[in-house]
Amino acid sequence: MGFARPEPIDAGPLERWLAAGHAADMDWMRRRLPERLDPGQVLPGVRTVVALGIPCRRPAAERSRIASYARGRDYHYAHRDRMRALRRRLLELSPGLETYACVDTGVAMEKVWAERAGLGWIGKNGLLIHPTLGSWLTLSVMFLDRAVDTYDQPHPFACGECTRCLSACPTGAFPSPGVVDARRCLSYQSIENRGLVPLPLRRGFAGRVFGCDICQDVCPFNRDDIPVGDRRFEPRPLASLTAAEMAGLSEEDFRRLSAGMAVARAQYHGFRRNALLSLGAQRDASARALVERLCADPSEVVAEAARWALERLDSRPARRAPRP
Repeated sequence: MGFARPEPIDAGPLERWLAAGHAADMDWMRRRLPERLDPGQVLPGVRTVVALGIPCRRPAAERSRIASYARGRDYHYAHRDRMRALRRRLLELSPGLETYACVDTGVAMEKVWAERAGLGWIGKNGLLIHPTLGSWLTLSVMFLDRAVDTYDQPHPFACGECTRCLSACPTGAFPSPGVVDARRCLSYQSIENRGLVPLPLRRGFAGRVFGCDICQDVCPFNRDDIPVGDRRFEPRPLASLTAAEMAGLSEEDFRRLSAGMAVARAQYHGFRRNALLSLGAQRDASARALVERLCADPSEVVAEAARWALERLDSRPARRAPRP
């Protein structure tokens, strides 16, 4: 937790990001810009921005095709539960308190406020990096119409000359340090994109079905000794399935297994599309029968992904003969 003064955010970086098309089709990022940039437009009389983080690191030995933060309970619910409890406690101390709370579905820019409130800095991979917890944090904010005794200082930038995250990205999603082009980001493609995934990006789905942790896995601040995060993020059964098992889920099973998880955001057809792209990217020949069956799926995005995966299976490179 950290406290920041509610001074307006410079519009330049967001406007340049939007003008460059880096938001892809996430049109909501263009809406209500005055409110995104000025807490006073959201909560008149605001005097404090409270930045909140919940650790979400998972053990390195835990394997899943789902990004770390999304293997258990949806982080939106985890933050809302805690913020409701916090608000009740604050109201006991100060009856009549006015607040606005947000977990990335509202207008507050959580990473900017977290940086201003001293929780960490926005790294070259565009993520907030905490000095001891790394980037394994989910974020929320709460605006208050009350002042606090002491405000935290913005955290200085600490990435130095390191560029591991930039060079590790398999799809080149960083046009410059700290800037993410959603159109090339596997997290955007696997979660927000409802249509066909561009061909040049599909091989990046190897080992991934929902989200991507590559730029975090290589970050020096994400050390192995960071404590495991909140127990609410412990993996649910869906996170342990293979890509073939994910692709073969019935709609009923997907809804049952993804209930209460962020994975539900990808929706049934998008999730199976991703799983098929993962199978194709890895040329998993053991899934051929499933891939062939899904080539005739009623969903075109699923059927197209299956046809691509089948082409990958059929074009599997021949093994080189051993040298004499």
